[in-house]
Amino acid sequence: MDSTHILGGFLNHLTDERRLAEKTVAAYRTDISGFFAFLTEHNGRAPTLPSLAALSPRDFRAYLAYRRSGDMPLGSKSIARLLSALRTFYHYLDERHGVSNSTLNLISAPRRGRSLPKPLSVDGAKTLLEEAANDPDMTPWVAARDTAILTLLYGAGLRISEALSICGHDIPLGAALTLTGKGGKQRRIPILPVIRDSVADYMRLCPYVIDESDPVFRGVRGGVLQPAIIQRRMQHLRSVLGLPDTATPHALRHSFATHLLAGGGDLRAIQDLLGHASLSTTQIYAEVDASRLMAVHAKAHPRG
Repeated sequence: MDSTHILGGFLNHLTDERRLAEKTVAAYRTDISGFFAFLTEHNGRAPTLPSLAALSPRDFRAYLAYRRSGDMPLGSKSIARLLSALRTFYHYLDERHGVSNSTLNLISAPRRGRSLPKPLSVDGAKTLLEEAANDPDMTPWVAARDTAILTLLYGAGLRISEALSICGHDIPLGAALTLTGKGGKQRRIPILPVIRDSVADYMRLCPYVIDESDPVFRGVRGGVLQPAIIQRRMQHLRSVLGLPDTATPHALRHSFATHLLAGGGDLRAIQDLLGHASLSTTQIYAEVDASRLMAVHAKAHPRG
């Protein structure tokens, strides 16, 4: 069986039997046909079922190295996806043609570096909240609503789902607020006066009656506010202010933690405020702060 029939049978299997989406099948076609093209060049002949079974770890590593350093080099994430495609392909060969190659299991996916959160600067967060509060194109009560939510994200480190879960029985906000976060974990969060004032402004302007069991934050027609509305609001604000695409609602939570740490906050206390189950999750903000300090140092250093 030649390589064209091998690839065609695999793609038919994905389409007709596994019923994968057209784009997914196209991605597999690109991956496996690229693999075949490499093998043809690498071995001097097109792959066959016996030659696919006989490939060594060195052959697979040579292919991955080629994809890392070719005209369009792939990063670690793409290499890991490519390796997954090869394993899916060989699983098909084993089931359909009795062709196996256990050496593929010896190839490990590259370790992916942990991406650091991208907080706003202190000035950037302040400017964003001011713009949200003073946007002349927004209905006053809607502007107050959005400002209150964004202030909760930045001033208390809430997730957007947690801010939108605040109900009438929590109002007026006191000096602290008890919330249930991920995994049903409860935590008590200090509420700054600026947050209390912002939420009080919204409640004063909100045209809807909110009962004790009702979510506080309402849509323009009175229904429960959806997270997508605040996400779109952030998209508009970052466009107006020229902020990067990383300036999302969740970036305000990142900013809360990073700015607290930079101001001398205790890492374990920040863990409790964020509701992280593990301190290692919170420690990433120490890496953010160290990265920021190194960037400042490099910029200011006379020999930088």
